[in-house]
Amino acid sequence: MPNTTITWDTWWSDTTELLHYPFVHHALLAAALLGIISGLIAPLIVMRRMSFTVHGTSELALMGASAALLAGINVGAGAVVGSIVAAIALAVLGMRDTDSTVGVILSFGMGLSVLFIYIYPGKASNAFSLLTGQIVGVSGAAVGMLIAITIIVIATLGVLWRPLLFASVDPDVAAASGIPLRTISIVFAALVGLVAAQGVQIVGALLVVSLLITPGAAAVHVTASPRKAVLLSTIFAEVSAVGGLVLSLAPGLPVSVFVTTISFAIYLFCRLIGWRTQRVIVGSETTPRETTPGTSHHDVSSQDISPDNVSPEPSSPHDAAARTR
Repeated sequence: MPNTTITWDTWWSDTTELLHYPFVHHALLAAALLGIISGLIAPLIVMRRMSFTVHGTSELALMGASAALLAGINVGAGAVVGSIVAAIALAVLGMRDTDSTVGVILSFGMGLSVLFIYIYPGKASNAFSLLTGQIVGVSGAAVGMLIAITIIVIATLGVLWRPLLFASVDPDVAAASGIPLRTISIVFAALVGLVAAQGVQIVGALLVVSLLITPGAAAVHVTASPRKAVLLSTIFAEVSAVGGLVLSLAPGLPVSVFVTTISFAIYLFCRLIGWRTQRVIVGSETTPRETTPGTSHHDVSSQDISPDNVSPEPSSPHDAAARTR
Protein backbone atom coordinates (compact mmCIF):
# COMPACT_ATOMS: atom_id res chain seq x y z
CA MET A 1 0.00 0.00 0.00
CA PRO A 2 1.39 3.45 -0.86
CA ASN A 3 2.95 5.44 1.95
CA THR A 4 1.34 8.88 1.65
CA THR A 5 2.76 10.31 4.91
CA ILE A 6 6.41 9.91 4.05
CA THR A 7 8.94 12.51 5.21
CA TRP A 8 12.34 13.39 3.82
CA ASP A 9 14.16 11.30 6.44
CA THR A 10 11.99 8.24 5.94
CA TRP A 11 12.14 8.62 2.15
CA TRP A 12 15.92 8.72 2.22
CA SER A 13 16.28 5.76 4.57
CA ASP A 14 13.69 3.65 2.76
CA THR A 15 15.13 4.44 -0.66
CA THR A 16 18.68 3.66 0.48
CA GLU A 17 17.53 0.34 1.88
CA LEU A 18 15.54 -0.62 -1.21
CA LEU A 19 18.47 0.16 -3.51
CA HIS A 20 20.25 -2.90 -2.09
CA TYR A 21 17.63 -5.35 -3.37
CA PRO A 22 18.28 -7.28 -6.61
CA PHE A 23 14.82 -6.55 -8.05
CA VAL A 24 15.57 -2.82 -7.76
CA HIS A 25 18.85 -3.37 -9.61
CA HIS A 26 16.90 -5.01 -12.42
CA ALA A 27 14.46 -2.11 -12.42
CA LEU A 28 17.25 0.49 -12.55
CA LEU A 29 18.92 -1.29 -15.46
CA ALA A 30 15.60 -1.54 -17.29
CA ALA A 31 14.88 2.14 -16.72
CA ALA A 32 18.35 3.13 -17.94
CA LEU A 33 18.04 1.03 -21.10
CA LEU A 34 14.55 2.34 -21.81
CA GLY A 35 15.83 5.89 -21.35
CA ILE A 36 18.56 5.30 -23.93
CA ILE A 37 16.37 3.90 -26.69
CA SER A 38 13.52 6.33 -25.99
CA GLY A 39 15.85 9.30 -26.08
CA LEU A 40 17.43 8.16 -29.34
CA ILE A 41 14.19 7.95 -31.31
CA ALA A 42 12.19 10.71 -29.60
CA PRO A 43 13.56 13.62 -31.73
CA LEU A 44 12.89 11.63 -34.90
CA ILE A 45 9.32 10.98 -33.75
CA VAL A 46 8.87 14.73 -33.21
CA MET A 47 10.41 15.59 -36.59
CA ARG A 48 8.23 13.05 -38.38
CA ARG A 49 5.12 14.24 -36.48
CA MET A 50 4.35 10.73 -35.24
CA SER A 51 3.06 11.57 -31.76
CA PHE A 52 -0.43 10.26 -32.45
CA THR A 53 1.05 7.20 -34.13
CA VAL A 54 3.08 6.45 -31.01
CA HIS A 55 -0.08 6.66 -28.93
CA GLY A 56 -1.83 4.22 -31.26
CA THR A 57 1.15 1.87 -31.20
CA SER A 58 1.23 1.84 -27.40
CA GLU A 59 -2.46 0.95 -27.28
CA LEU A 60 -1.87 -2.00 -29.60
CA ALA A 61 1.05 -3.01 -27.41
CA LEU A 62 -1.42 -2.99 -24.53
CA MET A 63 -3.72 -5.22 -26.57
CA GLY A 64 -0.91 -7.70 -27.20
CA ALA A 65 0.20 -7.63 -23.56
CA SER A 66 -3.32 -8.10 -22.21
CA ALA A 67 -3.93 -10.97 -24.64
CA ALA A 68 -0.69 -12.60 -23.50
CA LEU A 69 -1.66 -12.09 -19.85
CA LEU A 70 -5.03 -13.73 -20.48
CA ALA A 71 -3.40 -16.64 -22.31
CA GLY A 72 -0.80 -17.12 -19.58
CA ILE A 73 2.22 -16.49 -21.82
CA ASN A 74 5.02 -13.93 -21.69
CA VAL A 75 3.53 -10.44 -21.45
CA GLY A 76 6.61 -8.77 -22.91
CA ALA A 77 6.50 -10.95 -26.01
CA GLY A 78 2.81 -10.19 -26.45
CA ALA A 79 3.45 -6.47 -26.19
CA VAL A 80 6.24 -6.67 -28.77
CA VAL A 81 4.09 -8.59 -31.25
CA GLY A 82 1.13 -6.24 -30.83
CA SER A 83 3.19 -3.06 -31.12
CA ILE A 84 5.21 -4.17 -34.14
CA VAL A 85 2.11 -5.31 -36.02
CA ALA A 86 0.43 -2.01 -35.21
CA ALA A 87 3.45 0.10 -36.15
CA ILE A 88 3.97 -1.63 -39.49
CA ALA A 89 0.25 -1.49 -40.28
CA LEU A 90 0.21 2.23 -39.53
CA ALA A 91 3.28 2.80 -41.68
CA VAL A 92 1.82 0.87 -44.63
CA LEU A 93 -1.81 2.01 -44.43
CA GLY A 94 -1.35 5.51 -43.11
CA MET A 95 1.09 7.01 -45.59
CA ARG A 96 -1.50 9.49 -46.88
CA ASP A 97 -4.21 9.49 -44.22
CA THR A 98 -2.36 8.94 -40.97
CA ASP A 99 -4.75 10.50 -38.45
CA SER A 100 -7.84 8.55 -39.48
CA THR A 101 -5.88 5.30 -39.78
CA VAL A 102 -4.41 5.71 -36.31
CA GLY A 103 -7.83 6.54 -34.89
CA VAL A 104 -9.39 3.41 -36.36
CA ILE A 105 -6.60 1.09 -35.22
CA LEU A 106 -6.35 2.74 -31.79
CA SER A 107 -10.05 2.33 -31.04
CA PHE A 108 -9.98 -1.29 -32.21
CA GLY A 109 -6.99 -2.07 -30.01
CA MET A 110 -8.47 -0.33 -26.99
CA GLY A 111 -11.71 -2.26 -27.37
CA LEU A 112 -9.92 -5.60 -27.40
CA SER A 113 -7.69 -4.54 -24.50
CA VAL A 114 -10.73 -3.72 -22.36
CA LEU A 115 -12.23 -7.11 -23.21
CA PHE A 116 -9.06 -9.07 -22.37
CA ILE A 117 -8.50 -7.19 -19.09
CA TYR A 118 -12.16 -7.60 -18.09
CA ILE A 119 -12.23 -11.37 -18.56
CA TYR A 120 -8.77 -11.92 -17.05
CA PRO A 121 -9.35 -14.24 -14.06
CA GLY A 122 -6.16 -13.40 -12.16
CA LYS A 123 -5.21 -10.54 -9.86
CA ALA A 124 -6.52 -7.14 -10.86
CA SER A 125 -3.13 -5.60 -10.02
CA ASN A 126 -1.50 -7.56 -12.84
CA ALA A 127 -3.91 -6.10 -15.37
CA PHE A 128 -3.72 -2.62 -13.85
CA SER A 129 0.08 -2.65 -14.14
CA LEU A 130 -0.29 -2.79 -17.93
CA LEU A 131 -1.90 0.66 -17.78
CA THR A 132 0.41 2.35 -15.27
CA GLY A 133 3.57 0.25 -15.41
CA GLN A 134 5.22 -2.10 -12.93
CA ILE A 135 8.95 -1.63 -13.29
CA VAL A 136 9.81 -3.18 -9.92
CA GLY A 137 8.39 -6.43 -11.23
CA VAL A 138 10.78 -6.59 -14.19
CA SER A 139 12.38 -10.03 -14.30
CA GLY A 140 15.83 -11.02 -15.43
CA ALA A 141 14.35 -12.38 -18.66
CA ALA A 142 12.62 -9.07 -19.33
CA VAL A 143 15.90 -7.23 -18.78
CA GLY A 144 17.59 -9.60 -21.21
CA MET A 145 14.94 -8.86 -23.83
CA LEU A 146 15.37 -5.14 -23.23
CA ILE A 147 19.14 -5.44 -23.70
CA ALA A 148 18.61 -7.24 -27.01
CA ILE A 149 16.12 -4.60 -28.18
CA THR A 150 18.50 -1.82 -27.16
CA ILE A 151 21.24 -3.37 -29.30
CA ILE A 152 18.84 -3.73 -32.24
CA VAL A 153 17.65 -0.12 -31.99
CA ILE A 154 21.16 1.34 -31.69
CA ALA A 155 22.52 -0.80 -34.54
CA THR A 156 19.61 0.02 -36.85
CA LEU A 157 19.83 3.75 -36.16
CA GLY A 158 23.58 3.61 -36.71
CA VAL A 159 23.12 2.07 -40.16
CA LEU A 160 20.12 4.15 -41.27
CA TRP A 161 20.87 7.43 -39.48
CA ARG A 162 21.62 9.60 -42.53
CA PRO A 163 18.78 8.46 -44.83
CA LEU A 164 16.35 8.32 -41.90
CA LEU A 165 17.22 11.84 -40.79
CA PHE A 166 17.07 13.15 -44.35
CA ALA A 167 13.68 11.51 -44.93
CA SER A 168 12.43 12.99 -41.65
CA VAL A 169 13.37 16.63 -42.28
CA ASP A 170 12.68 16.84 -46.03
CA PRO A 171 10.88 13.80 -47.45
CA ASP A 172 10.30 15.38 -50.88
CA VAL A 173 13.98 16.06 -51.52
CA ALA A 174 14.86 12.69 -49.98
CA ALA A 175 12.51 10.91 -52.39
CA ALA A 176 14.00 12.83 -55.31
CA SER A 177 17.43 11.68 -54.14
CA GLY A 178 16.40 8.05 -54.40
CA ILE A 179 15.84 7.28 -50.72
CA PRO A 180 13.14 4.57 -50.30
CA LEU A 181 10.73 6.47 -48.06
CA ARG A 182 8.26 3.63 -47.56
CA THR A 183 10.98 1.19 -46.51
CA ILE A 184 12.51 3.76 -44.17
CA SER A 185 9.08 4.46 -42.66
CA ILE A 186 8.33 0.79 -42.08
CA VAL A 187 11.72 0.13 -40.46
CA PHE A 188 11.41 3.15 -38.21
CA ALA A 189 7.84 2.21 -37.31
CA ALA A 190 9.07 -1.23 -36.27
CA LEU A 191 11.69 0.41 -34.03
CA VAL A 192 9.01 2.60 -32.48
CA GLY A 193 6.92 -0.50 -31.88
CA LEU A 194 9.78 -2.28 -30.12
CA VAL A 195 10.47 0.67 -27.84
CA ALA A 196 6.77 1.24 -27.14
CA ALA A 197 6.36 -2.40 -26.13
CA GLN A 198 9.12 -2.05 -23.55
CA GLY A 199 7.68 1.24 -22.36
CA VAL A 200 4.30 -0.39 -21.72
CA GLN A 201 5.88 -2.79 -19.23
CA ILE A 202 7.70 -0.01 -17.37
CA VAL A 203 5.59 3.17 -17.46
CA GLY A 204 2.34 1.68 -18.78
CA ALA A 205 0.40 2.05 -22.00
CA LEU A 206 -1.37 5.22 -20.89
CA LEU A 207 1.82 7.18 -20.20
CA VAL A 208 4.42 5.68 -22.53
CA VAL A 209 4.37 8.90 -24.57
CA SER A 210 6.10 10.63 -21.66
CA LEU A 211 9.33 8.89 -22.69
CA LEU A 212 8.78 8.52 -26.43
CA ILE A 213 7.75 12.10 -27.18
CA THR A 214 8.39 14.54 -24.33
CA PRO A 215 12.22 14.28 -24.23
CA GLY A 216 12.44 14.88 -27.98
CA ALA A 217 9.94 17.74 -27.85
CA ALA A 218 11.99 19.34 -25.06
CA ALA A 219 15.29 18.91 -26.90
CA VAL A 220 14.20 20.58 -30.14
CA HIS A 221 13.23 23.69 -28.17
CA VAL A 222 16.82 24.35 -27.16
CA THR A 223 18.80 23.27 -30.22
CA ALA A 224 18.36 23.13 -33.98
CA SER A 225 21.07 20.50 -34.45
CA PRO A 226 19.73 16.95 -34.88
CA ARG A 227 22.79 15.42 -33.24
CA LYS A 228 22.57 17.69 -30.21
CA ALA A 229 18.83 17.07 -30.04
CA VAL A 230 19.40 13.31 -29.86
CA LEU A 231 22.04 13.75 -27.15
CA LEU A 232 19.85 16.06 -25.06
CA SER A 233 16.79 13.88 -25.58
CA THR A 234 18.69 10.84 -24.32
CA ILE A 235 19.84 12.74 -21.23
CA PHE A 236 16.31 13.97 -20.56
CA ALA A 237 14.86 10.48 -20.97
CA GLU A 238 17.49 8.99 -18.65
CA VAL A 239 16.82 11.58 -15.96
CA SER A 240 13.08 11.01 -16.26
CA ALA A 241 13.19 7.20 -16.24
CA VAL A 242 15.88 6.59 -13.62
CA GLY A 243 14.92 9.59 -11.50
CA GLY A 244 11.26 8.63 -11.59
CA LEU A 245 12.08 5.10 -10.48
CA VAL A 246 14.22 6.24 -7.54
CA LEU A 247 11.60 8.73 -6.38
CA SER A 248 8.84 6.10 -6.53
CA LEU A 249 10.58 3.46 -4.42
CA ALA A 250 9.88 4.74 -0.91
CA PRO A 251 6.27 5.93 -1.30
CA GLY A 252 5.33 2.84 -3.33
CA LEU A 253 3.49 4.85 -5.97
CA PRO A 254 3.45 3.91 -9.68
CA VAL A 255 6.72 4.92 -11.32
CA SER A 256 4.83 6.50 -14.22
CA VAL A 257 3.62 9.30 -11.92
CA PHE A 258 7.17 10.48 -11.30
CA VAL A 259 8.45 9.79 -14.82
CA THR A 260 5.77 11.95 -16.38
CA THR A 261 6.22 14.71 -13.79
CA ILE A 262 9.98 14.92 -14.34
CA SER A 263 9.68 14.82 -18.13
CA PHE A 264 6.99 17.50 -18.09
CA ALA A 265 9.12 19.75 -15.86
CA ILE A 266 12.06 19.32 -18.24
CA TYR A 267 9.84 20.18 -21.19
CA LEU A 268 8.56 23.36 -19.54
CA PHE A 269 12.11 24.41 -18.65
CA CYS A 270 13.37 23.83 -22.21
CA ARG A 271 10.39 25.64 -23.67
CA LEU A 272 11.16 28.62 -21.42
CA ILE A 273 14.79 28.59 -22.58
CA GLY A 274 13.68 28.50 -26.21
CA TRP A 275 11.24 31.36 -25.65
CA ARG A 276 13.87 33.52 -23.92
CA THR A 277 16.43 32.78 -26.64
CA GLN A 278 13.95 33.73 -29.33
CA ARG A 279 13.16 37.02 -27.57
CA VAL A 280 16.85 37.89 -27.26
CA ILE A 281 17.51 37.15 -30.93
CA VAL A 282 14.46 39.01 -32.19
CA GLY A 283 15.08 41.98 -29.91
CA SER A 284 18.76 42.41 -30.73
CA GLU A 285 19.89 44.88 -33.37
CA THR A 286 23.28 43.30 -33.88
CA THR A 287 24.27 40.93 -36.66
CA PRO A 288 22.37 37.64 -36.25
CA ARG A 289 24.17 34.59 -35.09
CA GLU A 290 25.67 32.30 -37.69
CA THR A 291 22.78 31.26 -39.87
CA THR A 292 22.38 30.40 -43.48
CA PRO A 293 21.08 33.05 -45.89
CA GLY A 294 17.30 33.15 -45.66
CA THR A 295 17.16 31.17 -42.43
CA SER A 296 14.84 32.49 -39.72
CA HIS A 297 16.42 33.75 -36.49
CA HIS A 298 14.12 31.61 -34.36
CA ASP A 299 15.35 28.28 -35.75
CA VAL A 300 17.09 27.54 -32.45
CA SER A 301 13.75 27.23 -30.69
CA SER A 302 11.71 25.69 -33.47
CA GLN A 303 9.72 22.61 -32.67
CA ASP A 304 10.77 21.03 -35.95
CA ILE A 305 14.41 20.77 -36.92
CA SER A 306 14.79 22.40 -40.30
CA PRO A 307 16.30 20.65 -43.33
CA ASP A 308 19.22 23.06 -43.07
CA ASN A 309 20.38 21.16 -40.02
CA VAL A 310 20.49 17.61 -41.31
CA SER A 311 24.21 17.63 -40.59
CA PRO A 312 25.77 19.42 -37.62
CA GLU A 313 26.63 22.53 -39.64
CA PRO A 314 24.97 22.27 -43.08
CA SER A 315 24.54 25.35 -45.18
CA SER A 316 21.48 24.38 -47.22
CA PRO A 317 19.06 21.55 -47.98
CA HIS A 318 21.14 20.77 -51.06
CA ASP A 319 24.23 20.28 -48.90
CA ALA A 320 22.18 18.00 -46.68
CA ALA A 321 21.12 15.99 -49.74
CA ALA A 322 24.72 15.76 -50.93
CA ARG A 323 25.95 14.62 -47.55
CA THR A 324 23.20 12.03 -47.32
CA ARG A 325 24.10 10.63 -50.71
